[in-house]
Amino acid sequence: MSALQISIGGRLLISHLNWDVAPQSCTRLTQMLPLRGQVIHARWSGEAIWLPLSTDWPIGSILEPESATGHPEPGAVLLFADRRSEPELFFAYGTTRFASKAGPLEGNPVLLIQDDLPQLVELGREIFMHGAMELRIDRPPGTG
Repeated sequence: MSALQISIGGRLLISHLNWDVAPQSCTRLTQMLPLRGQVIHARWSGEAIWLPLSTDWPIGSILEPESATGHPEPGAVLLFADRRSEPELFFAYGTTRFASKAGPLEGNPVLLIQDDLPQLVELGREIFMHGAMELRIDRPPGTG
């Protein structure tokens, strides 16, 4: 499986798992599927939205760095779980520096949204202006 469907506010985006750069993190993400929650804007970090994973992530579980970055390209989705901040999925849609009130952070690049990047930009701006939206991540139909 290399693709996952992301639905934000009822709009569908296709993403590709980054098995080659973050295999352990991709495994952890796929074990959480289907994943649901409210995605909100990441004001600390610039043009990004994020999904808190506190209710889905095992308490005290840390994710080791795998090609970790704090400056993701637009369309990159990072998985983060460290003691410095709560676990999260972080979706960059523009100029971004991943951070929290604890300071700079780095997450593992688990997904990439390429073809649907313009739609992600539109959604990010809408979330910035109007607030949280429902998010769901799952395998494409017919893939198990």
